[in-house]
Parts: sequence; structure tokens; C-alpha cells
Amino acid sequence: MSNDSFWDEFISYISDKLTSMSFNTWFKNAKLHEKTEDTITLEVESTYYKDYVKEYYMDLMEEAAKAITNKEYLIEVITPSEIKDNNVQKSPIINNIDDTIDNIDELEYKNANSNLKKDLTFDNFVVGDSNRLAQTVALQVAEHPGTIYNPLFIYGRSGLGKTHLMNAIGNYIVDNSNKSVLYIRSEQFITDFTDISRRGANEDNLDLVKHFKDKYRNIDVLIIDDIQQLGGANQTQSEFFETFNFLHDLNKQIIISSDRSPDDLKVLELRLRTRFAWGLSVNIMPPDYELRLNILKNKIAGQEISRLTDDDVLEYVANNLDSDVRHLESSILRLTAYYTIYKPPRINLEFAKDALKDILTSTMYLTNNIAKIIKAVAEYYDITEDALKSKKRTANINNARQIAMYICKMTTDETIQRIGLEFNRDHATVLHSCDKIEEEYKTSEDIRKQIKEIKEKIIS
Repeated sequence: MSNDSFWDEFISYISDKLTSMSFNTWFKNAKLHEKTEDTITLEVESTYYKDYVKEYYMDLMEEAAKAITNKEYLIEVITPSEIKDNNVQKSPIINNIDDTIDNIDELEYKNANSNLKKDLTFDNFVVGDSNRLAQTVALQVAEHPGTIYNPLFIYGRSGLGKTHLMNAIGNYIVDNSNKSVLYIRSEQFITDFTDISRRGANEDNLDLVKHFKDKYRNIDVLIIDDIQQLGGANQTQSEFFETFNFLHDLNKQIIISSDRSPDDLKVLELRLRTRFAWGLSVNIMPPDYELRLNILKNKIAGQEISRLTDDDVLEYVANNLDSDVRHLESSILRLTAYYTIYKPPRINLEFAKDALKDILTSTMYLTNNIAKIIKAVAEYYDITEDALKSKKRTANINNARQIAMYICKMTTDETIQRIGLEFNRDHATVLHSCDKIEEEYKTSEDIRKQIKEIKEKIIS
């Protein structure tokens, strides 16, 4: 069977199993990129389509392939940008013909292992007042890596666009220069270093050490995400300190992100925090209403549901989901999924409220002031508001106070210093309390339940 015949039958099988709207939304523009002995690779329009098709239609695609060929295939889904990335070869500037092969191979290897997400660019980063400074500075660094703002330190709460902006810098540099870029999360740096440490002196680990040095030092741009994760890993911090110095001395660009400013990173050694202050630190704040609305319009643009969605739906979401960009993206995915299932003639406000009720209940960003949070926490634990603000350190009061400070940090725009003033504590105490509750939140169902009930009390 030819590939064309296979694809005609494959797409016909999918069409028969889906409603016309679902098929037209997700598969009408899909293409057969490649069919090998064991793998079928589909090309879809964008990363959004790729993620959705893989999440909801993988079983159906595997079923279609087996029904047509009586054989099981591995189904892969790719985007045009990924095809382009695989085909484009970077051509570095070389001085003589003898260097050609080695230089091209080396740069291609580095680019192939940059870990950058190619769909995160400056073009699709929506700019507003809360992130304009960070975006402007990031673009300057991308245009002139290693010459200004080195290191660049981007900080802000999770989900506000730090990772997007860092990848945008890396992608711009790769696309517009011959510089090599490495994007890495702190956890990966820890893992790589720990692998070497575990070998210790019992084995010949010179090859591992060389690979580690090459990976992190033989590059032009190092982008490291969530640097706060190095807290507690003292040996790893020392290695990162040496790596930082090595790159900085050679004017290699370093870009770092964290959920807090360098001054508030008490989990890291002072010598690291001092070096972070050598460059420029920029904060990304939670998006305001206008930015949230623009983000929603950007995310929905070009999709089938865009022409069916009433304006007041996006306004409703923008007003009620103001915590971070990820929740805004989730709301669009949820609306799309509900639309695909129920196929209403219009996506009106009533439909949207029903589709998003779980998201709004669990993720609504509290714009309430600190006083309202203190009142809700005091009532929940049956203690006085004055006790929460007092110097008393009995177990029940101290625990309630720490939870109140954590909720203030996570659900308001107030600074750590401002929260500390309300509780008569310095900012270091606030950070310690928030870190403690955050760790307990990850492991304790009871803590999660308490915080959820307090948030519902505040919203009501």
C-alpha cells in the first residue's frame, strides 16, 4: 500500500469516528509526514494541536493504523517548526577549510542539545505593563548576548512567563547568530553533577567530568531555570559557582530565573547571591486585566472556537482567572474540550461558566487584601486576629500564622516586606514560613484541605 493510499484510508477512518466539527478542528489540516516500518508520523499545525491530539486521540490513531494495516504502529506527532529545526543546519563562521567539518559538527550538536522549546518566542509573548520591562530587557540581551546585563536574573511567581521569556532569548540567539545555547532546569544540573559525585574515586570518572565540563562550559549562553532548587545542595552550589565564574570571565551570557529576588534567595550561598547582583534583576508581576484579556485573545486566535466565542466570555475569564498565564491557557483548553464534546451553536457566558466552574473554584486568584485573609484564617482556626499578629509562638497560633503568610504570598500582589509588616515579622521570617508551608503542602493532604477551605471562605 502506498503512503498516499494509507493516508486516505487513515484519515477516512478517523473521520468516521468523530463528529465533523471535531474532525475539522483537529485533523482536517493534518498531514502524513513519514511512515516507516514501525512508526507513523503526523504533522499538525502547532504545538497546541500536537498536545491536544496526543492527549485525546492517540488511542484512536493507533486503532486506525492497526485496522488498515493489521499491524501495530508507534504514532508520533510533530509540528512544522520541529521539521524546520531538524532540517536547518547552522553554518558557523570559519577561518579555514580545515576547521569546517569539526566546527559544523560541534555547533550542530550544541544546537540539537540546547533543550530550547522552539514554540516559545518573542513573537508569541504577549506584553503588558506587568512584564514590559522584563520583555524589553530580555530582547536587549538576546540582541547583544554577553555584553549587557550579565547575568540577567528574571524572578516572579510560577506561571507568569519566566520560562517563556528565557526560551525566547535562547531561540532568538540561535536563529540570529552562531552562538551555542543551553537551557537547563536546576534539577538537571543537580542530577548531572550528582552522577559524577556518586562515581567518586572508586571508578575512572574522567570521561564523565569531561562531559560535564563540556556541556556547561563549552557554550556561549547558559540559561538556568528555577535556581532556587539548588537550595540545600551545597556541593552542587559550589560547582555552579565555579561554572558561573568560568563563563562570566569569558563574557558568556548567563540567564537565571527564580521565584524570588536574589536578595530573598537565602537558601543559596551568599557568594552566589552576590554574583547574581552583578547584572540586572527584573521582576515579572501577575498580569493585569488588559494583559489577561490580550493573552486570551492571542491563545484563541486562529482556532475554530474563536468565531463562536462571545466577547463577554473572554472578559469573564480575564476577570476571574488572574493568578497566572498557565491558568488562562488551561481555560482555553477546557473551553475547546467542552465545545468539542457538546457542540453548542455559540460559546456564551452560561456555557463558559459551566465549562470552567472547576477551574475557577480551584485556581481563582484572590485579589483580597491581607486584612481579609487574616480575618478568614483567624475565624477558621478560632483564634483572634491580634493573636496572628502577636509575638506568641504557641503551636496552634504559629501554624495558623505561617499558613496566613503563605496564602498572602501566593494570592496577593503584596511584597514580602509588606506581608511581614502586617504580621510584625521581618521578610526572612515570612520567607521561611512560606517555604515551610509550601513543603508541607506537597506532602500533606490535611494542609491542602485546610488551605483550600480557607480560600473558599475568603472567596465566599
